[in-house]
Amino acid sequence: MSSDLTPKPISFNSARFLISASKLEECPPDTGAEVAFAGRSNAGKSSAINSITAHGKLARTSKTPGRTRLINFFTLNREHCRLVDLPGYGYAKVSRDMKDDWQKHLGHYLNDRRCLRGLVLVMDIRHPLTDFDQMMVEWCEHNNLPLMILATKADKLKFGQAKTAMMGIANKLKAFTCVHHLIMFSATSKRGVDECRDALNAWLEGEDTSPVVE
Repeated sequence: MSSDLTPKPISFNSARFLISASKLEECPPDTGAEVAFAGRSNAGKSSAINSITAHGKLARTSKTPGRTRLINFFTLNREHCRLVDLPGYGYAKVSRDMKDDWQKHLGHYLNDRRCLRGLVLVMDIRHPLTDFDQMMVEWCEHNNLPLMILATKADKLKFGQAKTAMMGIANKLKAFTCVHHLIMFSATSKRGVDECRDALNAWLEGEDTSPVVE
């Protein structure tokens, strides 16, 4: 029998759907390590998750922004390591009561989930730091939760424009110690995918200790 007890490397290509939850009580047991993805509707969150996991249909993409109203959990090849797709915000055509209930349960997850190792905030590089984005950054700062920002749809801009946009985002966030990673990202060109995977791996392995704002 092999005495090598070293855990197998995390493979993001191994991601598989586990369960959907509408409230905290329906989530998987609060053990192990999770990283959650959040983003305003139409920011490219589902496309980003699909690119990172090399699975074109893992997270549903829709032409109706805000369609996903559940917290979706995906397992990885490492036991008790998960990626989590949080509901999108912004354009969902739902009733006020439903939206309030949706936000309440999402808040419970963010506030009470002990195995949450970090949050990935997905924002459109052309329209960054919306009110929702600012709220999430401030929440992470207040709760000392490591934050990774993916500035998506970078392929929609010329490289110089994208670099200027990234500098603007970095400048506005320089006072926030929660921001560990700021990554220019494109699901189309795969720009930033490897960098994002490295950062996710460090969080899930428990190795990430200091901000690395690119």
